[in-house]
Amino acid sequence: MAGTWSETNKQTIPGFYNRFKWMAENRLTQGTKGVVAMPVKSDWGPMGKVTSVSAEPELKKAFGNNSTLSAYKLGKLVLLGQPSELFLYRMGDGEEKVASITLKDTAGTPTDVIKLETLYSTTRNFNVSVKPDIADETLTDVTLYEGTGQLYTFKVSGTIQEMVESINNNEENLWLKATKIADGNDTLASIVNQPLEGGSNGTENITNENYVDAMAAFEQYKINVFTLDGIADTALQTTVQAWIDRNKAVGYDVIGCFGGLSSTSIDAANTQSKAFNNECVVNVGNGGIYEGITYTPGESACYVAGIIAAATMKESICNKETIFSDVSPKLTREQIEQCLNAGTLIFAGDGIATNAIVVDDVNTLKSYGEDQSESLGYIRAVRFMHTVNADTTITKRDYIGKIPNGDLGQKVVLSALKQYFETLQGDGVIGDFTVEVDADLQANAKDDEFYWKWAADYINVMKKIYGTGYIS
Repeated sequence: MAGTWSETNKQTIPGFYNRFKWMAENRLTQGTKGVVAMPVKSDWGPMGKVTSVSAEPELKKAFGNNSTLSAYKLGKLVLLGQPSELFLYRMGDGEEKVASITLKDTAGTPTDVIKLETLYSTTRNFNVSVKPDIADETLTDVTLYEGTGQLYTFKVSGTIQEMVESINNNEENLWLKATKIADGNDTLASIVNQPLEGGSNGTENITNENYVDAMAAFEQYKINVFTLDGIADTALQTTVQAWIDRNKAVGYDVIGCFGGLSSTSIDAANTQSKAFNNECVVNVGNGGIYEGITYTPGESACYVAGIIAAATMKESICNKETIFSDVSPKLTREQIEQCLNAGTLIFAGDGIATNAIVVDDVNTLKSYGEDQSESLGYIRAVRFMHTVNADTTITKRDYIGKIPNGDLGQKVVLSALKQYFETLQGDGVIGDFTVEVDADLQANAKDDEFYWKWAADYINVMKKIYGTGYIS
């Protein structure tokens, strides 16, 4: 039965209806503000906490630019997909340690006076030189290098305590923490390119439990897409799928992006996709080549996570040109068809675009249940569902505790919700729709409960165009 409100009986309360309409229009024109989350390994950056970056310079500042570890190597791939934000969680195996060096004074029997430690556990090749400043004899230059590259010169003076405070209070200091050991004679002994030693980045013995810890941390934030940092372990991927399903049950919608190794065959990838069979899981079957580097399917899934998060409600990543100049392995037409039927997302050249394209925006749901539309086998439709659920959940805050739960209050809520869907309808995202009281549930509702439901004709994007020519 349709809702009990009508166009001639809308109850107008300032600020409610425009909120819904603005939210829908914002989704259509600016994207869905997609956020990607990824656990990473790094030799720099905060350990065991969620860090947000939105551009490559921020990524380098937070985690360095070591392209052999996933924080930079794959964080960069995600950002190339242009999500609004990337959440990274640096994992450690418990063996992580900061690197350090002890500076001495110039006494006849030198005394240890300052300990310099890296801000984060690391194996970065830091070294330090100490010498009098050539322009000001009251200053001492403490210069930090990475390898042979100079990072920064701290110009310190005064007592040992004042030198320590000068280093620690320097707003441009992104690398070191200084600790006073002793006062000494307040003059630092000169050294040349002495290394900071004893550091460990804690990446050697990362286990699946570390990834589970990362997922628990991400639950405290609103994310849209989750990806592993190139890991192809099926047990871990299955754990992530269970985490996604568990969160979905409580209204926390996330899409997971995975993939295999470079040695994973297409048949094996398709088998794994069928095992997932989940609208919230994307399995990438082949890898891409970017700037001469061949990325595995699992690593390429990080880029896919970025473009999924960046897409607007109207957009599909079907036929989207990627950053990849080529793919590995290249697939035959028959293999491509097998992948799409299995729910494996793949890249291919189309002979038109300069770079490889995403052939279709499939997820792994291909064996449909009785209550599942085939539209749910595609990423755009799932993102649409997630976005509507998120929008209507957020706007409930405008009503809970503020609106009487009688006929009038329920009309207010339904009328505002209808305006939200009208905006989507006017832009061609949906066709006919209904927003109404869920009569079955409302019949037994408590006096502070209101149940509503919506249904809409989802309008897909055009993917296949068939022409017929007649010649006389």
